[in-house]
Amino acid sequence: MNRRDFMKLTIAGGASLWLTEVSYARQTGRKKPNIILIVLDELGYYELSCMGHRLLETPNIDKIAKGGMRFTQMLAGGPVCAPTRCCLMTGKHLGRASVRRNSGYNALRPEDITIAQVLKKAGYATGGFGKWGLGGRGTTGVPEKHGFNVFFGYYDQVHAHTFFPSYLLRNSEEVPLEGNTGALYEGQTYSHYLIFEETIKFIRDNKDKPFFCYCPWTPPHGLWGLPENEPAWQKYKDEKWDAGHQIKKDDAQRYAAMVNMVDRQIGQIMDLLEELKIDDNTIVFICGDNGGSTYFKNETHPDGFFGPNVNPKTGKVFRGRKGLLYEGGLRIPFIVRWPGKIRAGVVSNHLGYFPDIMPTLAEIAGADCPESIDGISIVPTLLDEKAAGRTQENHEYLYWEYLGQTAVRWGNWKAYRPKNRKWELYDLSKDIEEKENVAAQNPDTLNKMIKYATEAHEPHLPGEVLDMELCMKDHRKTKNPKPWEQRRR
Repeated sequence: MNRRDFMKLTIAGGASLWLTEVSYARQTGRKKPNIILIVLDELGYYELSCMGHRLLETPNIDKIAKGGMRFTQMLAGGPVCAPTRCCLMTGKHLGRASVRRNSGYNALRPEDITIAQVLKKAGYATGGFGKWGLGGRGTTGVPEKHGFNVFFGYYDQVHAHTFFPSYLLRNSEEVPLEGNTGALYEGQTYSHYLIFEETIKFIRDNKDKPFFCYCPWTPPHGLWGLPENEPAWQKYKDEKWDAGHQIKKDDAQRYAAMVNMVDRQIGQIMDLLEELKIDDNTIVFICGDNGGSTYFKNETHPDGFFGPNVNPKTGKVFRGRKGLLYEGGLRIPFIVRWPGKIRAGVVSNHLGYFPDIMPTLAEIAGADCPESIDGISIVPTLLDEKAAGRTQENHEYLYWEYLGQTAVRWGNWKAYRPKNRKWELYDLSKDIEEKENVAAQNPDTLNKMIKYATEAHEPHLPGEVLDMELCMKDHRKTKNPKPWEQRRR
């Protein structure tokens, strides 16, 4: 089955599912399902209390996982912020994505179609709140030109390195933050509070129509500034932890507080859905954006003080971290809840990654997807195959590239080539920690996966920088783009 045939099948399946939803809507007076997609910046696979974490407390996310489906093998689109967001938004893997670098201002191309455009065309109100990362002001990638009715927060991810910026952006217009100078740790107005308030407002304002609420929230990404009266900070600030490699002596406590803070806010969103009586007609996704970072590591905690890639029950470690294409750079928490549609308490081992989100949301919304995407809808896994009307299609392979690294996943096989080094091969069914390179013992398997990698890669064509001065205004402390990081008009 070729890609075009598959997309026809997906669209047909979406139409079939939508007929069911139309019937449901007519019987109950409800509309197309609302969609909330919450992406927490750098939240590690094991940094949830439902995963047995010893210090971090996430009771609201735990409750959502208990009431929905938790995935063990839904992987990031890339190992760092901007590339992984590009895969999520466009349904393309990193061999064909517009944004493959992490400079902060690299942009989508004008012709790129995003999830927001697909859903907007299907009648959805579309709002984004947090860190965009797919094109700063003065580029072809601004969110309001890629399907969002409103986007509030940071466009350039370097701008997002402080929680006390002097301004945020709403549809490219500056919104001054009172009492802030742009200092990394201090200010009068805490940016994430405003971003959360705008999230809540969008949901309230659109409760009577189908909406897509995209929340690429910055916490718990550093630097870890918090208001002194933040309840989660009060909970953790006096902990006497032996954490290493901190810029400030209490950064580890601040990190824990940020995780607890966003968990509280997610609970508030779930309470709001019940208050507005739209809970059972809203599908909620919660995930990380890429593999965990080994923050605050020391001799006692070589994999980071909070061990984002360390199984607290077995001690086994996903190799690597954010920025690398080993499992530690790609494994993310991924939880989905839809009352009455997704069975509660299910743990799925389905293998997928961020490009799958676009076709999944399109099918749920009864919308058409571009034919050029690499993702495959996971609706049969979410709703079960009987409800979806077909079996779950699986990827022939999954593909990643980043800064000279390449990785391919084929079933339980993982091929990885570090920059300027030879290919490595791991059997993840026996070696989840990627310790034993079995490339020499399995040359046929490796050669097949190398062919997949060659097939998947296309030349990189990023979006354009149209106004360098405006672009650099938001992009603090960086040099001008390198020639290959922009296209001239």
